[in-house]
Amino acid sequence: MSKKKNNSSIKLVLTQMVLDVFEQNGNTPLNYKQVSAKLNVRDPESREIIFEILKDEAFSGVLKELSPGKFQLLELKTFIEGKVDLTNDGSAFIVTDDEFESDIFVAPRKLRNALNGDRVKVYVYAKSKGKHKEGEVIEIIQRAKTEFTGIVKLSERFAFFVPDDRKMMHDIFIPMNQLNGAKNGIKAVAEITDWPSDAKNPIGRIKHILGAQGENDTEMNAILAEYGFPLSFPAEVEHEAEEIPEVITEQEIAKRRDFRDILTFTIDPFDAKDFDDAISFKRLENGNYEVGVHIADVSHYIIPDSALDKEALDRATSVYLVDRVIPMLPERLSNGLCSLRPKEDKLCFSAVFEMNEEAHIITEWYGKTIIHSNRRFTYEEVQEIIEAKAGDHVDEILKLNELAYILRARKFKNGAISFETTEVKFMLDASGKPTGVYVKERKDAHKLIEDFMLLANRKVAEYVSKLGKGKHKYTFVYRAHDSPKPESLANFAKFAERFGYKINTKSDKETAKSLNFLMEDVEGKKEQNVLTQLAIRSMAKAIYTTKTSSHYGLAFDHYTHFTSPIRRYPDVMVHRLLFHYLNGGQSANAEHYEELCKHSSQMEKKAADAERASVKYKQAEYLRDQVGNVFSGVISGVTEWGMYVEIIENKCEGMIRLRDISDDFYTLDEKNYAIIGQRKKKIYQLGDEVTIRVKNVDLTKKQIDFSLVQD
Repeated sequence: MSKKKNNSSIKLVLTQMVLDVFEQNGNTPLNYKQVSAKLNVRDPESREIIFEILKDEAFSGVLKELSPGKFQLLELKTFIEGKVDLTNDGSAFIVTDDEFESDIFVAPRKLRNALNGDRVKVYVYAKSKGKHKEGEVIEIIQRAKTEFTGIVKLSERFAFFVPDDRKMMHDIFIPMNQLNGAKNGIKAVAEITDWPSDAKNPIGRIKHILGAQGENDTEMNAILAEYGFPLSFPAEVEHEAEEIPEVITEQEIAKRRDFRDILTFTIDPFDAKDFDDAISFKRLENGNYEVGVHIADVSHYIIPDSALDKEALDRATSVYLVDRVIPMLPERLSNGLCSLRPKEDKLCFSAVFEMNEEAHIITEWYGKTIIHSNRRFTYEEVQEIIEAKAGDHVDEILKLNELAYILRARKFKNGAISFETTEVKFMLDASGKPTGVYVKERKDAHKLIEDFMLLANRKVAEYVSKLGKGKHKYTFVYRAHDSPKPESLANFAKFAERFGYKINTKSDKETAKSLNFLMEDVEGKKEQNVLTQLAIRSMAKAIYTTKTSSHYGLAFDHYTHFTSPIRRYPDVMVHRLLFHYLNGGQSANAEHYEELCKHSSQMEKKAADAERASVKYKQAEYLRDQVGNVFSGVISGVTEWGMYVEIIENKCEGMIRLRDISDDFYTLDEKNYAIIGQRKKKIYQLGDEVTIRVKNVDLTKKQIDFSLVQD
């Protein structure tokens, strides 16, 4: 390492230590000799660097020089931790953990190689930039990511890697011996291995070659890699899965309640491969009904802290891209051992309810079971039976549908909100290319299953929430959904009024009632998606937590996720904890489970982002052959640089850039979700219908550009 490079590295570490000395000594004025003594630094070269640091930090406004050679911090307690939120111009805001602390502005040259999403320590200056305090990064605590997808660019003597991530401002330098066989122009995954403090670009290596740009498999795998989802299971995990015996022993059956003689079936999408829930139905002699919600007993097969368990926790969720599922568990478990396939004995964890004609719960039971599914139904088949009132097990299905209707009505009466978003699906050819778009409809068959799953989730959460007393409540994993911030709700209500919808925000119940009325009224109208998306955006986000908070959107005091352990790790945790408590176990460690909840919430968000990215890619691919075509669309979003428009016919979304609208100079009116022409005062507002022409499609960036067809 060169002397200059060595000095630079030492200086970075020493700067932090020097500032800490002032902080730890009550901000007593000190000279470079006193600082050196407190740091136990005696060699002349390092003392010289300390003197330079004191001068530099005084010049930056971090320290002040009280008298020649004597320094002091400008203000105490000015070190904070937070997350880097990079802006388009390369500067950043540091978002702190304290919700009452405003974000800290950091100029590009003060970022010290911090990347978007990194957790950093920041020194905050006394001066401010507008309404934000200014600061500089002094330590990178944790990198958000070190792997990126992008394109390899080769020259004769060196190579660079250009990341896809628009918030990754630096190309990665790849030494020729770290190319791993990658050729020029190929799409790959690169990993940062080093970033010398005096280097403009990080150094890295090519970790995986994804393939040629624009190929379906390449692009889908790139999306997964970009969001940190592995492309395959480690050999150790696959081996562990293969080693699990398939035979269910008599000893195991003896420990369980046997449902094999009771009518049981699954209802799933036609293309589903893993069936993690089944329903059993039995008429009781007293005139009531026994409804069993049977969930694959994944926790029976996955031993805590095994390689399988660690991998499932890391992934935390299955990921559903447009053309594929990336399962949380290896196929042998997800599609085999744990999948409740018809005509096979399967191990389950069940919630069994005795219900009367009014769908009131008379008794409830939770425990391990063995089932034998009589029939695998698709949603379409059950819908046909409901509508025609004829077909396999028609009486049982009609009764279950009747009970589901009552449960649903009660839920809405108690203040639940019905968000019926339109789910767009693509018709794909053999190579994965989209040939058509259709909107997936949710009918009674979907809602029937959903309502019984909600019932099981709610009752399991209620059951555990009653265990223990006061501070000694039992630790559990809940699905919590906070009520929306009044300001967000007021903004939404104001916007909905433009379309003639009145939102009463006097109480949670009144809000829910008027939101449901809006959702019902708007169904099938052009503004449905815009209003629904905006309503959802005004709500808080649902998370996993050990705190016993309620679920605002469902109007349940307690709620959990119990019904999908094949595809969600929190459900595995719920099964383990419930089984532990049913067997008299003591309350589990809350801190440990809260950490697992946070991780699961983060991974759920990443999975949702990856799914959205795959939809955006397919939308771009679908419109690539339609450049120049004209469509009607609805304004679905407005920003300071453009407005998003969703095509009514195919739900594809693109952007009209403000600089491309030639009849005026337009600016954003954030409060009214609008852009306004400065001279003619023409307004384009969220929800307005416009005519657009497909101008350009960039598959690599998953970007669609429209131009406005003006009157």
